[in-house]
Amino acid sequence: MKKAFFLLLIMFVGVHVHAQKISILGDSYSTYGGYVSPDWNLAWYNGNDGGDKSAHNDVNDVEQTWWRLLCKEMGYKIEKNNSFSGSTVCYTGYGKNDYSDRAFITRMCNLGNPDIIFVFGGTNDAWAKSPVGNYLHEGWTRKDLYSFRPAFCYMMWYLKQNYPNVRIINICNSELSDEVTETEAKVCEYYGITNVQLKDVEKQWGHPSQKGMRAICDQLKAVLK
Repeated sequence: MKKAFFLLLIMFVGVHVHAQKISILGDSYSTYGGYVSPDWNLAWYNGNDGGDKSAHNDVNDVEQTWWRLLCKEMGYKIEKNNSFSGSTVCYTGYGKNDYSDRAFITRMCNLGNPDIIFVFGGTNDAWAKSPVGNYLHEGWTRKDLYSFRPAFCYMMWYLKQNYPNVRIINICNSELSDEVTETEAKVCEYYGITNVQLKDVEKQWGHPSQKGMRAICDQLKAVLK
């Protein structure tokens, strides 16, 4: 009788416990052609962003990406991967061009209905030398959002407001400018968001290699567990 009860209990738990769903708001580091949404987003890995990267990076299978490794090892499912190669958090991109069509703060409203959101940005803001600007936590104007600091503040405020029951984890790349690294840490602390500062991520052609993807996954797992 007792054995039958426990078997029924296991069956009940198996039916009602579902895998956590994750969404990613990212740039090239989180892309893989055919696995981003919307599907017109530019992808760097196996991608459509203007060139064959296979000669420069050994990540040649989606299962080698940090997010697929994480899903496999933590039992997660992808809700939406809204990553766009070359995108900045703010509206100012490379060559001071207007990136408002692809910026993180443009795409942050399209993340589905996840349990966890991973934000992995700031790399292109640093590389493109986007204006840094000042910390601003309310009253944002469109002009403000062409600078990194107010845009990053706005993004974290928006995510907290619009995904109130979702765990938000920010991932800060290694080897970025002091301004970008400091901003991400301070703003995440202000909004009570977990900030994972990456270190020792091997890169090829400026992007995580297989070894680098494994390092990202492991550093995230250490926080999640």
